[in-house]
Amino acid sequence: MRRSASLLLTLSLLVAAATGAVAQSKDPVKIGLSAAVSGGSAASGEAIKRGLEIAIGEINAKGGVLGGRPLQLVVRDDEGQPAKGVTIARELVEREKVAAVFGGLHTPVALAQVAVWHELKTPYMGAWAAGTNITRNGQSPNYVFRVSANDDDADKFLTRYATEVLRKGKPGLLLENTSWGQSNEAGLTKWLGEKGIRAVGIEKFNWGDPDMSPQLLRLKNAGADHVVLVANAPEGAQVVKSRAKIGWEIPMVSHWGISGGRFAELTGELSDGVAFLQTYSFFGKQNERGEQVLKALKEKYGVKGPEDVIAPVGTANAYDGLHLVALAIEQAGSTDGAKVRDALEELKAEYAGLIKTYKHPFTSEQHDALTDHDYIMVVWKGGKIVPVH
Repeated sequence: MRRSASLLLTLSLLVAAATGAVAQSKDPVKIGLSAAVSGGSAASGEAIKRGLEIAIGEINAKGGVLGGRPLQLVVRDDEGQPAKGVTIARELVEREKVAAVFGGLHTPVALAQVAVWHELKTPYMGAWAAGTNITRNGQSPNYVFRVSANDDDADKFLTRYATEVLRKGKPGLLLENTSWGQSNEAGLTKWLGEKGIRAVGIEKFNWGDPDMSPQLLRLKNAGADHVVLVANAPEGAQVVKSRAKIGWEIPMVSHWGISGGRFAELTGELSDGVAFLQTYSFFGKQNERGEQVLKALKEKYGVKGPEDVIAPVGTANAYDGLHLVALAIEQAGSTDGAKVRDALEELKAEYAGLIKTYKHPFTSEQHDALTDHDYIMVVWKGGKIVPVH
């Protein structure tokens, strides 16, 4: 009798252990997001979150990763503040145990976090911030990847548009006084130089500056025939208002920061005609992924159509980036940061994405999945983002 009781106890312990192992194996795989989801650039964070949520929904509907583990999103608001971004980076990895982290709009935040990802051996996927040195950071092995624009490529693209499409040759640069502004000053100077052009003036502004008239007047007096703008939505709105105030009708070619906030709302009809780059548009004929994502945006978030999609690049970049991270987790057979990082560099599966088909998108030397050939030019029109025709 004692022996059978002992056998029953042993069996029950084995069943309990097996049940625990199964439960553990089905634990969610956490994915972090550190982005501005409040303040002047909140639209960027919301757009990235939507892209991640849609991709996670698709992957979980097909059984998740690693034999049935669902993906789970953990969101933290960095408010565009580098110090807060560093604190959040540690919290997501050390407390929340995320397998990878997605980043938001602000280059200064992303640059501040680079050291943390390498110290904690956690892959980071940039979904918006375009600072060249975010991915080209000198670290080896490099834990920072990106499905987004890279300033160096973006500046090449903007220079090509201004000189070849607009046929302008006297640029005035108006840049935010941050590491993102510096990144673009270097890139624009380089690519303009390749065409034998020098900016007639380079002007800077700080976050929160209420009036850009002095900077614009100096560029006007220097003979600028177009302005290349590197700004986020709040300051970009002040630039457009100041341009109207001084009565200077001039083409404005902008980086994409003005699409990450309330730019059109703050400027009204003054925003019309401001052209800027994007990585994706939901206008026009969509591929299969595009139709799926637009359908999900309509069903989950009440979007009426392409003109209603807030900050489209945030959604598109995050969506494709999440699918690539999930493929890397599967290939690694693990959520271990170093193994997922290695898998991202050596992805075997081809992924037919929203922006393009990704075939070996990353290498040990190249951590940007997109190039200037993947960008498009769009324009503000009636408060909506529409393609340039």
